[in-house]
Parts: sequence; C-alpha cells; structure tokens
Amino acid sequence: MKFCPKCGTLMVPRRREGQQIYVCPKCGYEDASTGPGIRIARSINHSVKEKIIVVEGDAPKGLPKIKGIVCPKCGNEEAYYWLQQTRAADEPSTRFYKCVRCGYVWREYE
Repeated sequence: MKFCPKCGTLMVPRRREGQQIYVCPKCGYEDASTGPGIRIARSINHSVKEKIIVVEGDAPKGLPKIKGIVCPKCGNEEAYYWLQQTRAADEPSTRFYKCVRCGYVWREYE
C-alpha cells in the first residue's frame, strides 16, 4: 500500500506504457513504482444498491421522530432519525437526523 504525499489518499496501482505506477484517485498525483512488481489481488466494484442514499424532500411515512435534538441550522428541537451502517461491520452505525421544520440533514457517529 502506498499513500499520496499530497492529500493522504490510498494510491491505486496502474499500468501505463508497460510500466507500473501508483495514481492517486483524488488529486491525480502519480509515482513510479519501486521494488518488486505490483500485483492487484482483486478489484471490487460496488453496485448501485450498495451506495449511500441521500434522503431529500419529505420524510418517508413511518420514519420515527425524536424531540430534544437541536437542528444546527434553524434551532428546531424535533427531527426524524434513522440508522445506517456507513463504516465497517464491526463499527457502530451512523445516526442520521432530518429537521422537521427546515429539512436539514446531519449525522451523528455513535
């Protein structure tokens, strides 16, 4: 593994003109590989269903409300909430809130 010296993102191995290089997917920084050759063990492509869905518009029916949580945008004290697994399975879920008044969405890590 190699990390980008500019932005810290994990660099991806690529083959260009017969030479193996590392490319940063975020900022585009490139670095020629050093040492033994790079081998890609497997590549994972996520389906549309596995990507995070952002809730916009009115909250779906059945979404629970909570009182006492303060909206950082308008100061209202009532919001809808839901839990979603956004990190590894062995880490806790992320709690999302959507303000009942202004519709602002924010998250809280447990």
